[in-house]
Amino acid sequence: MKCRFFVAAALFAVACSGKADVIYGHNLIVNGDAEAGVSGWTGYPGYDMAQSVDYGNNWVLPTQPGPVDRGTKMFAGLGQYAVGTQTLDFGVATARNSSYSLSGWLGGWTSQGDNALFFVQFLDAANNQIGNASIGPVTPQDRGNQTGLYYRESVGIMPAGTSKLSFWLSMERLASNDNDGYADNLSFIARDTTSPVPEPGMASMFLLGLGLLVGALRRNTLGAV
Repeated sequence: MKCRFFVAAALFAVACSGKADVIYGHNLIVNGDAEAGVSGWTGYPGYDMAQSVDYGNNWVLPTQPGPVDRGTKMFAGLGQYAVGTQTLDFGVATARNSSYSLSGWLGGWTSQGDNALFFVQFLDAANNQIGNASIGPVTPQDRGNQTGLYYRESVGIMPAGTSKLSFWLSMERLASNDNDGYADNLSFIARDTTSPVPEPGMASMFLLGLGLLVGALRRNTLGAV
């Protein structure tokens, strides 16, 4: 619980200051599940802002396809095009390549073509794009012409020299009066590929040694009483 608190506090500080070191192994998207409304996201001039809505009759029912841990809210579009964006500034450029996973649940309404796209730009210190990745859109054919959200993921390498991550969530209306591009549980996780991972045998030996050490300390403490 304490670990989750400190990670959440660090990401909140990122949202306020815009700068932070790479936090490996944790979601770097602020409010990627829409549970805090649109906090952490900003609009883009000339476009409507994405909105946070409740799961229910007007959007996606809790019983329809979507994440198991969907919470009570998700993102939906507004107008012809809706855009939400956020930027994470590392302060300094990364010195090496690292792997990443960009993922989320995207979808729409029945057979309508309204859709959502989630996009990340890898920027250097001069704001030049040195790489990108995206997931979506999820088409009506992908959904079997049913309302719902479906998981999508893109994995790859975040290039050395990345100084900023620029995230973009966009929804496009292609039918009806509502923009029914949907998204939830958006995530970007970077992993430090240079950190060695213990082999299973080594991990077991470490835990065994730790258990023996704790047992010895406990016996010494009891013997001293």
